[in-house]
Amino acid sequence: MKEKEKEGTKEVVVEQQQSALILYNDDFNTFDHVINCLVKICKHSPEAAEQCAFIVHYHGKCAVKHGTYQDLEPRCTALLDQGLSAAIES
Repeated sequence: MKEKEKEGTKEVVVEQQQSALILYNDDFNTFDHVINCLVKICKHSPEAAEQCAFIVHYHGKCAVKHGTYQDLEPRCTALLDQGLSAAIES
């Protein structure tokens, strides 16, 4: 937490650590399923979701969303519930 002085008043700035939601490749899920999950859960456009799906397929993993842990945790759980392999990394 940082404190800044601003014209005689104190302003407290809370910096939240950014994390990444990582989607991992698997041999079970179709491209369509992965794309649909990224659109629905991560709010990607269909084009962005397709690009992420190809990155996961060819590189083994992809950071599909960045944000605070509190924002990413329910998204990660939703991806896991859909049978995808995902984790949050700091």
